Amino acid sequence: MKNGDAQANVIYRGFISYSHNDSATARMIHRRLEAYRLPARLVGKDTPRGAVPARLTPIFRDREELSAGESLSDQVQAALAASACLIILCSPCAKASPWVAREIEMFRTLYPDRPVLAALIAGEPNEAFPQALTAGGLEPIAADFRKGGDGTRLALLKLVAGITATSLDALIQRDAQRQYRRVMAITFGAGVALLAMSALLVMAVRAQNEAQAQRQQAEGLVEYMLTDLRDKLKGVGRLDVMSAVNERAMAYYGAQGRLDRLPAQSLDRRARILHAMGEDDEKRGDLDKALAKFKEAYRNSAQALKMKPNDPAAIYAHGQSEYWLGLIDLIKEHYGSARTHFMTHRQLALLLVKIDPKNAKWLRDASEAEGDVCAVELDISPNTPRPLPFCRRSIGFIEQAIERDKQSAELKIIYANRLAWLADALRMNAETEESYKTRFKQLSILEILVKNDPKNMKMLEYRALYDDAMLIYYKQDKLNRQYIKSKTSASKLYKMIIDVEPDNAEIKRRLYYISQK
Repeated sequence: MKNGDAQANVIYRGFISYSHNDSATARMIHRRLEAYRLPARLVGKDTPRGAVPARLTPIFRDREELSAGESLSDQVQAALAASACLIILCSPCAKASPWVAREIEMFRTLYPDRPVLAALIAGEPNEAFPQALTAGGLEPIAADFRKGGDGTRLALLKLVAGITATSLDALIQRDAQRQYRRVMAITFGAGVALLAMSALLVMAVRAQNEAQAQRQQAEGLVEYMLTDLRDKLKGVGRLDVMSAVNERAMAYYGAQGRLDRLPAQSLDRRARILHAMGEDDEKRGDLDKALAKFKEAYRNSAQALKMKPNDPAAIYAHGQSEYWLGLIDLIKEHYGSARTHFMTHRQLALLLVKIDPKNAKWLRDASEAEGDVCAVELDISPNTPRPLPFCRRSIGFIEQAIERDKQSAELKIIYANRLAWLADALRMNAETEESYKTRFKQLSILEILVKNDPKNMKMLEYRALYDDAMLIYYKQDKLNRQYIKSKTSASKLYKMIIDVEPDNAEIKRRLYYISQK
């Protein structure tokens, strides 16, 4: 399996450790791992764990493969000693299991350099990760099999990538092709069965259920391509790569038929994907295309919320639809309708915080919603104290979110952005000194973020926007030296971004306007 004497004793590709209460899930994961076929183009490729195999067999699942007459500890130790990696099925039951803890400790004692992979199947990480897994301050990145997590298919691919030391993106691309072919075949087969074999109703229902499961898996992979992978591409300025994927995804969803026939989960996912594609169009300056996608996302999220009015995912998705429609109105200077959309988003975001006041994602959403109302109020009611309460509440929410996730660069970007709106509101309320202090606090956050990730185009954009915004301050206060310095800095940063993102219409527009100042 691997080169070198240190791996000469390897028999099993992996050892699955789990609580007896999770045996059904363990059997499912074990079966799917051993049945998984690696893409042909990856088979035989050298990795840090040797050549990529065609199949992941055998994988040891303890308490299943033990014979009645053998000693448990001897058998487990022998299997652990012959395994290339350890796979922990994490749940509250697993955390409480002394057997799982002993297996982790034994494996790490035997092979401290071999991978220990986590599969989160129930509970939150702090409730599910065994203490032996996180000993020494380790924070494992888990394949999330829970509902609302990665989904079974994507979580399985993460385990395969960890076992074989291969690229997750390579596995996803190949798996998406497989899933698309399977979905098409199953859908066609279901249609033929309904037309030609109406008497076999039970078989038709089973085929329909399988088609729905396959559709959800395919949609999950599409969502990964257009959300997580898209965010990575955004950071390096390569959104152009996603254009073809966006168009194919729109064609796929255009053929799905009536919304009331789709489950709420599919509607939520469709709305999220349409939001991502619409954002790409907005960045390229194509507001008509963006608006069309945001309106379609609104239809999907409204239907999902109607079906599940108390579901946090449905509430959040519809709040995002309201936000994006409000943003387009704001760009077009339709301030009244923008405020209406933003206020509705705010109501939904505050509802989420009421449901779970410690959820960092909901706190972030509430911060953004309050900040958006602050921004539109600055346009509608300048030189009044009306925007200030929204701006200050926005800061409070984002500070609570950062307190729960102190390492998140994304939350810090939002914090810097919210400080900018607060500074503008303070300035319009004649609190000039406090306004400058708030802006300088924003700058200190941005400089740290850019220093930590200097090639991230999004970070550079926010840093450039800071200098751009300060031109108004310096011009009004007749600070000529600072004005020239900020103008030079903003122009330089905008040009750096355009070199990487030549299709970014918004940055081109800002560079043009700054050259005219």
